[in-house]
Amino acid sequence: MKSILFKYMTRFTSLNEEEQQAIAEDILVEEYRKGTVLLRQGDVPATCYFVLKGCVRQHSIDEAGKEVTSNFYTEEQAVSIFNRHQQDKSSPYTLTCLEDCMLVVGDLDAENSMFHKHSQLETMVRKMVEDNLGEVQEEWTSFIASTPEERYKALLQKRPQLVDRVPQHQLASYLGITPESLSRIKKRVQTSDL
Repeated sequence: MKSILFKYMTRFTSLNEEEQQAIAEDILVEEYRKGTVLLRQGDVPATCYFVLKGCVRQHSIDEAGKEVTSNFYTEEQAVSIFNRHQQDKSSPYTLTCLEDCMLVVGDLDAENSMFHKHSQLETMVRKMVEDNLGEVQEEWTSFIASTPEERYKALLQKRPQLVDRVPQHQLASYLGITPESLSRIKKRVQTSDL
């Protein structure tokens, strides 16, 4: 599993194999069962995650009591906590394992000591966050400007594995539509592909 992490490190740094190995020895890799809640809406986050295997769902309960899915994190994706530098800032969402997961667990309080010990790690994290933020901005801009059917087609193009890995009502919530609308869109797309 750490080979996935090494591949990711190589993408964002010029660390040699020995340096990658040293970082790998200092990180914590944990296994979580399907259904495990990693962070609850309203709690103050203390950890961040990197998915080696599995799927983590980010969701929240809105003011009307409706559950809203805002993201899914799968292999080689970081579950970043962007408000971590605001002390005692509670999380606006919940993180739940949708599958059995193997995750790198980062202690947000120990971050600076890890950066001091492994100088290129801070550069890697910064590049990773910049990359992630760029993707999120592009996805959000596209999401706002597209129809539900276009959103579904974009999902099929960019993240097709989610269709089979995620319950359809959660996928519909992520796309901003009802499960019934998702069923109709899926049928239309399948019919047009024939």
